[in-house]
Amino acid sequence: MAPSAAARFSLPPVCPVNERPEIPATDSTAPGGRRRASGILPSQQIHALIADGTIAADTAVTDAQVQPASLDLRLGSVAHRVRASFLPASSTVMEKVKALGMHSVDLSQGAVLERGCVYIVPLQERVRMPRGLSGAANPKSSTGRLDVFTRLIADHTTEFDRVRAGYEGHLYAEISPRTFSVLVRTGDRLSQLRFRRGNPPTSDAELRALNERMPLVHSDDVGAQKADIDGGVGISIDLMGSGPDALLGYRAKHHADLIDFSKIAHYDPREFWEPITAAGRAHSGVPSLILNPDDFYVLASRERVSVPPAYAAELVPYDPLVGEFRVHYAGFFDPGFGYAGVAGQGTKAVLEVRSHDVPFVLEHGQVVGRLAYERLTEEPDRLYGAAIGSSYGRQALTLSKHFRKD
Repeated sequence: MAPSAAARFSLPPVCPVNERPEIPATDSTAPGGRRRASGILPSQQIHALIADGTIAADTAVTDAQVQPASLDLRLGSVAHRVRASFLPASSTVMEKVKALGMHSVDLSQGAVLERGCVYIVPLQERVRMPRGLSGAANPKSSTGRLDVFTRLIADHTTEFDRVRAGYEGHLYAEISPRTFSVLVRTGDRLSQLRFRRGNPPTSDAELRALNERMPLVHSDDVGAQKADIDGGVGISIDLMGSGPDALLGYRAKHHADLIDFSKIAHYDPREFWEPITAAGRAHSGVPSLILNPDDFYVLASRERVSVPPAYAAELVPYDPLVGEFRVHYAGFFDPGFGYAGVAGQGTKAVLEVRSHDVPFVLEHGQVVGRLAYERLTEEPDRLYGAAIGSSYGRQALTLSKHFRKD
């Protein structure tokens, strides 16, 4: 096996976890004089974490990695193929890789991660989390829309996509392409990490009040109801579109070619996707779609979503109460997404959908997930949109950025 990236990293000297100070809850230099004591950290505070060494890497973290409320994570130089996914509750990640590893591939010049296989990739970033500061990860939008299942792992953890308060060490990505094999390289950014101070819930009462001030969802559908707020904002599926021949979504083709993650607006979508149109979709008088097990779909929400600047949002990926399917692998919505002051009256959520085990009928307007909003500790110094190079700021039904728009 190739030497592990973890073996080549060296963490700077740090004080013991139980002696490290908590991240300050207030800052008199912040706009308005004070920051909120808890919430998601915005871009300027992520920069501060990089400056003070909470976030570090052998190759300097770049400004392009810092998003309005998250940090893009970069692949390291090697990918380890393993026999199975795992959680290293009683060991380090690399100890598990040593026990389960099959072979390793060098990513420095690019390498193919094969569909149906599981890989562990040490990431370039490492962290020294103070008490009171934790992390939550998610695939980036383009990763989810390629059906590349990606989860963050840390040493001695019992949960995917979580970095516990006080954690000091390396971070790893578990990557399993489900539909397309992908060519990736050192430095590619497949996932992102949010930093949270405390654990502040956002109540339905707060969401209703926020929705009164600045609507969180918008719809041109005359049959749509007001915002469905109950444990978050309900997001439903659009299976009607704008007319009888409207494009409703895409179903991935089986046995398509591999996708080079670095090639933007390069591939012909017709070689990888079958379009789904509104024609003939009525079932008992309601527009519908039967999901085939093992097929991967890209669909759009009925609603247009808005995330105000002081909030971040996450679409809960799966709720067994709404059906045997998973929706939205890449669930982070940045501050400013679809916000009236940035990109107009809301932007559609693009949904990655896969059925579990049995065929399942989706109907137009069916709620498929809930958008959970959370306050930031302060408004970020950048918002989602074209000004910072965001790829999906004014999307309708949009495939990943790797495909040409005809």
